[in-house]
Amino acid sequence: MSGVTIKQETPTERTARLLRLQGAACRSLGSPLYAGLLDHAAADLLAGGPVAAVLDGHLTDPGPSAVALRMLGGAHALALSGRAPDLAACYPSAGGTVPPEGSTRGWQALRHTLAEHRDELSTWLDHPPQTNEVGRAAALLGGLRQLAAEAQLPIHLIEVGASAGLNLRADHFCVPGDAGSYGDRSSPVLLTGGWQGSPPPAAEIEVISRTGGDLDPVDPLSAAGQLKLTAYVWPDQAGRLSRLRGALELAAQVPAELRRESASETLASAALTEGSWTVLWHSIFRQYLDAGQRADLATRIEALAATATASARFGYVYLEQSRDGPCKVALTTWPGGRWRVLGTSPAHGLPVHWSAPRHREERAWPP
Repeated sequence: MSGVTIKQETPTERTARLLRLQGAACRSLGSPLYAGLLDHAAADLLAGGPVAAVLDGHLTDPGPSAVALRMLGGAHALALSGRAPDLAACYPSAGGTVPPEGSTRGWQALRHTLAEHRDELSTWLDHPPQTNEVGRAAALLGGLRQLAAEAQLPIHLIEVGASAGLNLRADHFCVPGDAGSYGDRSSPVLLTGGWQGSPPPAAEIEVISRTGGDLDPVDPLSAAGQLKLTAYVWPDQAGRLSRLRGALELAAQVPAELRRESASETLASAALTEGSWTVLWHSIFRQYLDAGQRADLATRIEALAATATASARFGYVYLEQSRDGPCKVALTTWPGGRWRVLGTSPAHGLPVHWSAPRHREERAWPP
């Protein structure tokens, strides 16, 4: 309509909206604690409170950079390390109890922590969240079973955006799921209820090498690395915390190579080998790449795929967000370049709903 002026959001208003959106996402993914805290944080930002001071300089960061989770991760680390006792008292992960609904005790504790530790918390905003989400391994395991059913060959597993490389040990996890099962029930990582729908093929998985690349890898064997990984798990989600602790135990038992490098650098050093699958895997990773980086990743995948043969095979498995619903678990195999969606899951990976083969979205690569 002519003559109507549309008011543009200020950076502060935009970021407050993003905080509320992240809060809604936290609620839908089972964290009412973080949902409530982020609603308060959005109001505090608009009022120029401690949230505004912590987020200063980051109000125009891209939405997918998840500044809300970076800020909350830093505060969680303070609670876990005993440096924010009032906040720890509200966080089950630190031995506390979630305040009753309607109470502002949790928000007041977080607000005090943000005000007292502003400079330290601001440093957490300079790095992407290191959410090495163990539940996402349920998607990887189903993809690996599909590959093994197509050709029973040992697997060289490569992960980009690997964080601490915990999911490179996925073959040592257990899925006691309702749709098929995998692994030893004595595993410290149980992905309970992880598979629903049409089960993946019951094929044996043999991983013979594990390589991960990340711009800022986390050492899962160090105290600092373990604190960082735990800090990015939402404090009222006991299942996620239990899976993380089990995966950290396995990391000490099962070696994996973890390198500080970009995804392009990881793929540049990869090569297919005779008598095996080489499998590339990533999860909730694309949102941290710009358009040029995504294009370069696709180019390098295609270059590696061009070398595939019937005895030196290449598989590409990913769990990534979709514009039209849940995250998709997709698999492409070479030779042939057959792309298909095996199933869907929420962002934290559990449960994976596997599709029956006749109902799968499928086409030639590139999709």
